[in-house]
Amino acid sequence: MGWKTGDIPDLSGKVAVVTGGNGGLGLETSRQLAAHGALVVIAARNLDKAEAARREIESTVPGASLEIRQLDLGSLASIAAFAGAVKAAHPRIDLLFNNAGIMAVKEGTTTDGFETQFGTNYLGHFALTMQLLPALLAAPAPRVVITTSTARWRAGKYDLSNPHMRGCYDPWDAYGMSKRANVQFAIELNRRLRDRGLTAFGADPGFSKTDLQTTSIQANNGFMQRFWHRITTIMGQSAAMGALPQLRAGTDPAAVGGSLYAPRWISFGAPVVRGVGKRINDPAQLSQLWELSERETGLSLEAMIG
Repeated sequence: MGWKTGDIPDLSGKVAVVTGGNGGLGLETSRQLAAHGALVVIAARNLDKAEAARREIESTVPGASLEIRQLDLGSLASIAAFAGAVKAAHPRIDLLFNNAGIMAVKEGTTTDGFETQFGTNYLGHFALTMQLLPALLAAPAPRVVITTSTARWRAGKYDLSNPHMRGCYDPWDAYGMSKRANVQFAIELNRRLRDRGLTAFGADPGFSKTDLQTTSIQANNGFMQRFWHRITTIMGQSAAMGALPQLRAGTDPAAVGGSLYAPRWISFGAPVVRGVGKRINDPAQLSQLWELSERETGLSLEAMIG
């Protein structure tokens, strides 16, 4: 039958942070973590939606331990403020789910001048992870799970000399670039910190029915946005199923760091380990992406962990 939520072990005493925990995959992930005893910090830009998510989870998980905190992944200042408040409240963080994301929006920039998708989906999560590292490394066996997408295969030229696609922007290539960077981040983070006890994973939800497609259409009503919205509506699995890869990566005692979890049948099915391919798992490119990320965010591994 494959791995399911009933296989999640007792998480009592653990602290989990879920970005975008107010909807879609993040909501289902937060629900299951809370149902198995974790204290869940729901990080969201929209506090009204986050409060609605809290009420929904509490209606299905009596006694759920939840916190709501505001986070804008498009702002390094917001990320620093969020991380500072979370570390003050929780000196130890066991699980970090870098789940939030935007898809195929029109060309624009974040508060800090990054291309919107690369800046939000990837650099925002890189900065958040770096800022939370002291609390993560204070946990006995911390895990970081980073959500990618099958769109990682549509990353255009994946030119890390121009990560913000200045002068050549395409909304779907930019989305693919951010999602390819996400899985590469998981691989390299695991390599750099596994000796410190931290493991990192990529997670691909396949085709899942969430509000991501609707939000994408609202942000950029193009043909491909409408096409993928229609395909997902017809063929997509539920958000609860789509959340299983990241839940397995974050909670399965047998999970091996540096792995990618994805649906068995690529776009749907129970979560299994899937290869990432030589083009993605390229040591030179992984190192180049890491150096770029530290330079862009101003956050180095050495400075954060000493």
